Amino acid sequence: MPKLSVVVPFFNVQTYAPDALRSLELNARDDFEFLLVDDCSTDGTPALLERAARELPGAVHLRHERNGGLATARNTGLDAARGEYLAFLDGDDWLAPGHLARILAAIEALGCDFVRTDHVRCTGRSRSVQRVPYGPQSVVADPRTAILPADRATSVDYPYAWAGMYHRRLLERGVLHFTDGLRTAEDRPWIWRLHREARSFAAVGTPGIFYRRGVSTSLTQIGDERQLDFIRAFDQVLSDVAADRDSDLLLPKAVRTYCAIIAHHFGSIERFEPAVARKLRSMSTAALGRMPRDVLDRVLDSMDGERSALLRRLRRRLRTAAGAGV
Repeated sequence: MPKLSVVVPFFNVQTYAPDALRSLELNARDDFEFLLVDDCSTDGTPALLERAARELPGAVHLRHERNGGLATARNTGLDAARGEYLAFLDGDDWLAPGHLARILAAIEALGCDFVRTDHVRCTGRSRSVQRVPYGPQSVVADPRTAILPADRATSVDYPYAWAGMYHRRLLERGVLHFTDGLRTAEDRPWIWRLHREARSFAAVGTPGIFYRRGVSTSLTQIGDERQLDFIRAFDQVLSDVAADRDSDLLLPKAVRTYCAIIAHHFGSIERFEPAVARKLRSMSTAALGRMPRDVLDRVLDSMDGERSALLRRLRRRLRTAAGAGV
């Protein structure tokens, strides 16, 4: 059994894949495997991965016959993973030399289910360190304690799957898989499930992963209908949290985060195609109608005036439509 499996999805990233693959080479060990998942790329990415499968120690090239999205590609890698520990990297990001060995040493020393790491955000030539929003470092804790409070950034607001490492027992318990088909916000139901169902975790700092922002092919830069998958992702979060034993405590956090993401998308609605913008309005209005009314009322009362006003206007649209029998 390999000590570590690293799942790396790729889709049409021939410009950036060489950086990712070179960084894997600088992290390779005899007991590491790299699962390179090509999500049916149509550019030069498959040729790069075929070459890597021949030359990169521990590399395995897996190819989808049709594009399934990031969540599905990660699941393909997870299904093939044999390692005692697991980690993720995206095909347009890269790692510092030796980063994987350092994180592996940390999680083995701590003996916990998973660790979360800081990362470096890269926008053009700009670099900034993004910290895990959890105070204690290298201290093992119950992951549930890192979900709240509702009105402050916490670990579930830091959803990046690649910012950490995970013991295989989580995979065997069904905690690590993603919701198939989600093309954006795929990390959101995943991070909530991770913090609700895992038994132990720690934040370890160590910002050795470089997250590339502003990539033109990234869904964060594209204003088509795939962006609206955040609605399905957060509907799943609400459904899962509503069934949780601590639902009364956790629902305000889930609702507040959902509302904040809706407001965020409305803040840049001009980037959406007109038909998608209309669908964003209707789907967001319907989403507010599905939230527990008493929890939503408290959340809106606690938010800043601009976002609260926006969300209240959307909710009035729902009531107006209901009153008109629409």
